[in-house]
Amino acid sequence: MSSPHATEASSGKMKRSKFPQSFWVANTMEIFERLAWYGFFAVSSLYITGSRAEGALGFTSEQRGMLQGIVPFILYLLPVLFGALGDRFGYKKTFIVAYSVLVPAYYLLGQFTTFGTFFMAFLFVAVGAAIFKPVVVGTVARTTDETNSSMGFGIFYMMVNVGGFVGPVVAGIVRVKYGWDWVFAASAFWIACNFIWIFVFYKEPTTEAASGQKRSIKQVLSGIVEVLGNGRFFIMVFGILAMLAVSGKTISWTTMGLITGGWVLLNFLIDIPLRGREKRGVKASGLAAPMKVGNWKFALYLLILSGFWTSFNQIFLTMPEYIRDYVETQDMVRTARNWIGEDFARGLAAVNEDLLAKEIGKFIGEHKVAASRSDTLYTPYRPDDVKGFRRALFDFKVRVPEVELAASLSHVPKIRTSSGLVADSVAAKVAAHNLAEKYRQVNPEYIINIDAGAIVVFQVLVSYIIGFYPPLSVMVIGIIIAAVGIGMNAWMLTGWLVILSITIFAFGEMIASPKSQEYVGRIAPQQKVAMYMGFYFWCVALGNIFGGRLSGELYGSLARDAGRPDIMWMIFGGLGLVTAVVMILYDRLIIGKGKME
Repeated sequence: MSSPHATEASSGKMKRSKFPQSFWVANTMEIFERLAWYGFFAVSSLYITGSRAEGALGFTSEQRGMLQGIVPFILYLLPVLFGALGDRFGYKKTFIVAYSVLVPAYYLLGQFTTFGTFFMAFLFVAVGAAIFKPVVVGTVARTTDETNSSMGFGIFYMMVNVGGFVGPVVAGIVRVKYGWDWVFAASAFWIACNFIWIFVFYKEPTTEAASGQKRSIKQVLSGIVEVLGNGRFFIMVFGILAMLAVSGKTISWTTMGLITGGWVLLNFLIDIPLRGREKRGVKASGLAAPMKVGNWKFALYLLILSGFWTSFNQIFLTMPEYIRDYVETQDMVRTARNWIGEDFARGLAAVNEDLLAKEIGKFIGEHKVAASRSDTLYTPYRPDDVKGFRRALFDFKVRVPEVELAASLSHVPKIRTSSGLVADSVAAKVAAHNLAEKYRQVNPEYIINIDAGAIVVFQVLVSYIIGFYPPLSVMVIGIIIAAVGIGMNAWMLTGWLVILSITIFAFGEMIASPKSQEYVGRIAPQQKVAMYMGFYFWCVALGNIFGGRLSGELYGSLARDAGRPDIMWMIFGGLGLVTAVVMILYDRLIIGKGKME
């Protein structure tokens, strides 16, 4: 395959430029922003669907899918606007605005517990992150050149995953020891640290903000529209994206598909008389002009790449819930205990025994038994009695066989009090301790963290190896490897096997993702780098809305209701492979016949 911007020089013929100070400051700020984001997002599936008894929200998988689809979708739509404004007003001011929004937004995220209020707080986080993203990537693009961009974006992606690795570890420790509220307080703290780096060390890399020829706001907005086409085409596309965001809840996907088709047809019908006027020589502008497509090859590239991001997002959206509900991680606990020690094993698979004891006491207290004159009553339980309760204990990170759970509960007596029969609290604590010791499970966020850990260790090496190969060729290889890693989870039911699949996925990710960003950074006009990088995030936005909604719907219907998570993972892996095939066709049939611009 070929690429018009592939670097033809070999490593022996071209010397890489050095990175300036602003490059390293941007990478540092990215670490802290990712500490905040992944400190929350890596555990968000567990928080959103976890039991209220352990301090989580208790929403359904479908509600989780809506939240994780719609809000990140909006997050990744907005960078194109804020990127253009960042080019106009300067990156430093834009960073300050972003942090001023994110600090209170993360804190409030932990204070709201209803669907509506949590959605609004999550939305504020999205807006702050959308302001931050294009200018941090824009800084990397502006402080690198064709000799060091591949290495620069590789380093940047490694720093992303330094934060992505440490954030969930801290969140995992905090949520077990101190409660969920402190997870969000920690995220707010990480963002606040970035004020230090921006005020003390960051130097403005933009030129327009300090020049005497600044664009007006109208010119900035017009520049955004022109990348896709004119105003009418932009409105049609934005309308389609808005309909995607609201599909599937009050309006079915089928109905919304028909509405979307009608919206597109309406726009083309309106175009017929407008194009007729244009042929007669009548000049028109604004909304009176027929639709015009701008850089359609770039737009098509983003649409195709959204398939990769749809598959990619399942590591963070679906995997934590899947590990909690289906994966037996005792193999990892035994390895940690045998190779490192008991203390490490307990930390890796920490269980809050007090909360677990309360849940056991609640179940025993609510279980109906025949009246007894005795002050102490031992109640026999059958496996069928505790089948649903066994599933509830997954939230507390213990996975107990039904027969053994029934036997353990039978040894916790009910005692007569003034308010009636209640579980003996001391016996409940003993039962909780015994179950935790024998059946504790590894925190799901620690397992998915292998993705970030592998990238931290290997990203620079991988970027060095692929540095002088054509971006599109490298992307296809990376997408295929990632798809194989995702699809493998159809047969991965133990901790170490899931880690194997995530590691394979990570290598695909570290090949494909930085190259996809580098490609956009190289083709963008110099004065519009942040805006073009903002448009790059549209493919991530589509990946979030498709990935989030598919995650919730498929997990609910296939994994939870039908007990077939294997089919779900095959669908996600197959989507990645289809994306790779379409990208090959795009390169040969579209890019092979001309330039991207």
